[in-house]
Amino acid sequence: MIRRDFLKSNILGAAGVALAASPIAALTSCSPKKEEVELKLSFQEKTAPGESLNERFDYMENLGIVGFEPGGRNLAARVNEFQQALRGRNIKVSAICAGFDGFILAQDPKTKAEFDSSMRDIIAAAGELGSTGVIMVPAFNRQKPCMPHTLETRAYLCEQMHELGEYALKHNTTVILEPLNRREAHYLRQVADAAAICRDSKSAGVMCMGDFWHMQEETSDYAAFMAAGQYLQHVHVASRGNRKMPGEDGELDNYVEGMRALKQLGYDKYISFECGTNGDRNVTVPAAVELLRAQWKLA
Repeated sequence: MIRRDFLKSNILGAAGVALAASPIAALTSCSPKKEEVELKLSFQEKTAPGESLNERFDYMENLGIVGFEPGGRNLAARVNEFQQALRGRNIKVSAICAGFDGFILAQDPKTKAEFDSSMRDIIAAAGELGSTGVIMVPAFNRQKPCMPHTLETRAYLCEQMHELGEYALKHNTTVILEPLNRREAHYLRQVADAAAICRDSKSAGVMCMGDFWHMQEETSDYAAFMAAGQYLQHVHVASRGNRKMPGEDGELDNYVEGMRALKQLGYDKYISFECGTNGDRNVTVPAAVELLRAQWKLA
């Protein structure tokens, strides 16, 4: 066999193996009908207008919002408060948004120990609340000294995530890796990379998410979510120019391709608002909800 034919056969063979192992291949014969997938919207604590938690929950229920994403800071002390406020409501706790001290890739042992302790406290509280998982970022750009971006660091992260994932499973929840754009993080910027770490962590308690705002690092919303496949546990949404309410950046705020992937994946978790607003929340919040529902139908 001449060298050209040898290389061609190997490239085609590798492509076939990759396709067969991909989430796309798995969907060809068992994709749910897209209209069967429910859009489950979630709000963070300050998204809805209202002076108190109960006022915000009333507002959310009137809008048909079914998920609540609290912050992780001091979560253990607020478990009872959230449980009481949610009792009898059609709202469940979605993911928990970070809130831990330190960071997992810290070179300083004290900082790493702070992460280990606080993260486990949040995971335990998340389990009590029936949360889908605790969102975490391996390291922000501002967090230093940080382990270098090497294969050794990746192997270390997978080991650490395995431990966290197994701990989360004991509490009936997960840990959720969030990729960020390059302005906020140098490590873990694409959804496919997060999914690969989930796979290599070898724990069912390690999952990942996509954030439409941060996904400016991606060439395709559709491909990013499809790459996440079975590991996709949560989604954040905001306007795509200034991180405000969806719709506040006009034509930029198109989520249809990403939503199409979510439908094809049979994604049954939450799309949660993580954004501010330049206007009156009583106007911009319901407008954003209406926009997302319209685009979900279009997808």
